[in-house]
Amino acid sequence: MLNRFHEEGNKFPQKVVATDETWIRDFEPELKSQSSEWRGKGSPRPKKFKRAQPNVKQMMIFVYDCTGVIMTDRVPSGTTVTAAHYRQFLQKLRRKMHTNRLDLLENGVLILHDNARPHLGKDVRELLDGYSWEVLTHPPYSSDMSLPDFDLFPKLKINMRGVRFSTLEDLSVPLPDPSDSSTVLES
Repeated sequence: MLNRFHEEGNKFPQKVVATDETWIRDFEPELKSQSSEWRGKGSPRPKKFKRAQPNVKQMMIFVYDCTGVIMTDRVPSGTTVTAAHYRQFLQKLRRKMHTNRLDLLENGVLILHDNARPHLGKDVRELLDGYSWEVLTHPPYSSDMSLPDFDLFPKLKINMRGVRFSTLEDLSVPLPDPSDSSTVLES
């Protein structure tokens, strides 16, 4: 990817569309930086609690580019992301990009997703080939986090940390409007 950036310059990252799934849970513990407090030398250490299984959780798929979130999708409760579900999601994404990111479609889309089985299915590969969307490689069994895990999800979940939710409706993540340039996520 670095070689590609050297060849194409700033046009390369402007074509990248990152997609990944994450769990939205009824409780996201605070980060160490959020719960830190000053203590004297002799003060006891804060107690850490084991986390119980969440009562409420839902998987969501997020897609974003350098200008912000393009689209989200809630995976129906009790189901998982399959190749068929991911293919339908990509079809919805393309329709959404026709209305909100036509310039991206015209310049060529570079999909950045991990190597989960649903992303590598034959139907998904055929669909992406049909759209002429290039898939950027993600090393197999990579210990590196995907770009959304590192960059997007922590920012989306920051306001949820330390708050307990009782229903799926309460878990609604307020997202910036992709068509409003003033709400782009800052890095």
